[in-house]
Amino acid sequence: MAVTMAEITKLRKMTGAGMMDCKNALTQAGGDFDEAMKIIREKGQAIAAKRSDREASEGCVLVKAVDGFAAMIALKCETDFVAQNADFIKLTQDILDAAIANKCKTVEEVKALPMGDATVAQAVTDRSGITGEKMELDGYSTIEGPAISVYNHQNKNFLCTMVALNKSVDSTVGHEVAMQIAAMSPIAVDEAGVPADVLEKEKEIAAEKARQEGKPENMIEKIAMGRLNKFYKEVCLLKQEYIQDGSKTVAEYLKSFDKDLTIVEFKRFTLRAE
Repeated sequence: MAVTMAEITKLRKMTGAGMMDCKNALTQAGGDFDEAMKIIREKGQAIAAKRSDREASEGCVLVKAVDGFAAMIALKCETDFVAQNADFIKLTQDILDAAIANKCKTVEEVKALPMGDATVAQAVTDRSGITGEKMELDGYSTIEGPAISVYNHQNKNFLCTMVALNKSVDSTVGHEVAMQIAAMSPIAVDEAGVPADVLEKEKEIAAEKARQEGKPENMIEKIAMGRLNKFYKEVCLLKQEYIQDGSKTVAEYLKSFDKDLTIVEFKRFTLRAE
């Protein structure tokens, strides 16, 4: 049967699919909108399955904070062309908004949230069918605290950070720290937060380097510990040089506003190899 432009436009608004996909689905469904939506959805599932072994290295990373709860998520795809698409960015934002509203703690909780007439997971699959690219949710993380700042680097949706301070101060302070995290990629707030396996590996590297330099064996442990202190200054946020003023550490920067001000937690996610 022939379908009208009004019907095609209506289905496109309902699904976000292309005009030809909508026309073909309506024609196949004999004008039945529910059946046409099912056809489009099944196409999306087929494409997602076909693309499952492809690499999704591009995408959109967004972050948001509301009332002491912040979340960050990445919707990944295969090409930058799709990543820059307004509908793709809107879907990422809609997913993040839903995650924040429900205070989801895991990506699996996010995927199970209702969206449209199905779930977030289905919405991602549907979008995969529309674009023809593999898509997946990744990098979901949350933090909570009395004073949270978030940062989307250059507003380009590929690198985001969020940080929680232990008390409220001028919002520019948290913003500066969030930018520090983006630029310097720390792995922990302080020494206590450095993973044990990372610490052990760095200690081994420092000791081996000292041996190669011909240092006495009885001095190796002391030399290795000294080099670990340098490592801490590179990877611990509070010990890093403050990027806006190299004469002070991040900890000293915070204490210049309040002697008790410190960082509770932070998260960072990027789509770029570093």
